[in-house]
Amino acid sequence: MPLSFGEGFGVRLVSVLFKKKPISPGDGFGVRLKILTFAPYMETVVSGIRSTGNLHLGNYYGAIQNFVKMQNEYKCYFFIADLHSLTTHPTPANLHGTAKQVLVEYLAAGIDPEKATIYLQSDVPEVIELYLYLNMNAYQGELERSTSFKDKVRANPDNVNAGLLTYPVLMAADILIHHATKVPVGKDQEQHLEMSRTFGNRFNRLYNNDYFTEPYAFNFSESLVKIPGLDGKGKMGKSEGEGNAIFLSDTPEAIRKKVMRAVTDAGPTQDNQPKPQEIQNLFDLMKVVSTPDTLEHFDNLYNTCAIRYGDLKKQLAEDMIIATAPIREKIQDIANDAPLLRQVARYGATKARESASKTIKEVREIIGFRNF
Repeated sequence: MPLSFGEGFGVRLVSVLFKKKPISPGDGFGVRLKILTFAPYMETVVSGIRSTGNLHLGNYYGAIQNFVKMQNEYKCYFFIADLHSLTTHPTPANLHGTAKQVLVEYLAAGIDPEKATIYLQSDVPEVIELYLYLNMNAYQGELERSTSFKDKVRANPDNVNAGLLTYPVLMAADILIHHATKVPVGKDQEQHLEMSRTFGNRFNRLYNNDYFTEPYAFNFSESLVKIPGLDGKGKMGKSEGEGNAIFLSDTPEAIRKKVMRAVTDAGPTQDNQPKPQEIQNLFDLMKVVSTPDTLEHFDNLYNTCAIRYGDLKKQLAEDMIIATAPIREKIQDIANDAPLLRQVARYGATKARESASKTIKEVREIIGFRNF
């Protein structure tokens, strides 16, 4: 936390070498002084994306676009949650391939490894160690009451594993390991974030040490951007089927094909009638990728019962292609640059472990582990 020298500023001790001019040959020497410098205090933000496939428009407009802005104002840790993905038992090839794809698309979308720390969850073993310690004080009843756990059990009754049950504990370890105060989460993750606060506070009380700070939900933009899917139902997502989502890496042909198959109705039968959800979804997508004039044009056609959904879909598809073109081109280039990916992953792991190892060292001391 910043000292009281000024609100929002931190103090750093820097060692500086001053050289004195020699009076005669061989008389030169240097004096090393330690001085205080003042730097703006930056709150810590942590967020992760499961490595279960390509990123889609919902990921980009709902999260990553804000990540790109956040990295200039906060100390950001953005991780690829490959450990979390183990609950669905991916093959070794899929585990590596999907993690690589998320890393590629993080970079292509504009996350800068010099500004933010980008790392693979599995490259920071301290997370697993903290997960173990927090598990010792997480109880079966509270874990079973988790809404997401209940949903997973109903959806996959043959795969109710311990990883699913303790998913909120691992999420808490991801957050607390860096002492994050802000966590960008959707509504479906707010209960998990509340559990993270519970586990951190319980640790503090158990060891009588006010160590972990409380993390809170954080929305960087003024309004939440919710990206609907193409199936006429809820939000865009990978679990709803591939045809429901437009991926950042999709080719123009794939985008056109998916959009033209989007669910619609028979069309309006009277002027200015309310749009049903499947039609409102298409207009909501157009709000994100199209110009205001284009949106207004099709809105007027709908309100006068003159709209042709085929024309709407064609326009929407072309606007999506244009919106994703810069990222799509970067994805192709970065995916083929193995040395760059290796360098970014190693650099990110080093920075993440610097923070995590300090936390684990202090946690061990608080718990009572001592070397003989």
